[in-house]
Order: sequence, then structure tokens, then C-alpha cells
Amino acid sequence: MTWKPAGYSSVSPYLIVHDAEATLRFLETVFSATRLRVHPRKDGTGIKHAEARVDDTVIMMGEMPDAGETHVHVYVADAEKTFADAIHAGGQIVQELKRSGDGDYRGGIADGNGAVWWISTQDETEG
Repeated sequence: MTWKPAGYSSVSPYLIVHDAEATLRFLETVFSATRLRVHPRKDGTGIKHAEARVDDTVIMMGEMPDAGETHVHVYVADAEKTFADAIHAGGQIVQELKRSGDGDYRGGIADGNGAVWWISTQDETEG
């Protein structure tokens, strides 16, 4: 064994969410995430720690009922398809997809569990 799990990057975002299971399902539906590990609390009151891989990144999370809002920016190949998938998965639009002026075509979706996902595709015509 090395100093980190095989296939993990050195830095992983860690989300504190209201409902880790719902967030995992959202990630699977919207970003084709793969679950890696899920550790329930010993008392059965929810998930203590969970991980999912989205493309080349592992996203870690834990549950807290009073979780604040977290923002995560995700580059995808097709922002329009992924944005539609996020709405279909129950996400609420925070910002419609638009050209941002910084080279990205981006929109925001709240997953209802404490995270806002900024879905973006690099637009080579800007920047």
C-alpha cells in the first residue's frame, strides 16, 4: 500500500451534505459517478462517510443535518445534456446556462442536499 489509495488524486473535495445517499444518486445520474466507499454510522442514523468518482476526481462527503451550502465546479463534455440530466434528477436551477465571458459555458444547479453544482464546458470562442 502507498500513502494514498490507488487511483485517487492528492486533493479531493469533501462535501458536508444533508443526505449523502441522495447526493450519491444525484452524482450517479448527472455525472455517471461510480460509488467507491460508503460507511454508515454505527448507530444506523445515516452515512458517516461516502466517496464517488466523477471522471478523474474522487468526491468525498459526510452527512450533517445543519449542513451549509457548498459549491462545486465540474467540467463536462456537454453542458446542455448534463444540465438537463441534473434537472431530471431533481436539481433546481440556480443560474441558467450562459456564456460567462471567461471562456466557459456554465450554469448552476442546486441538488437539494446542500450543494450547488456549476456545470461547465470550456467554450474556445471566448476568453
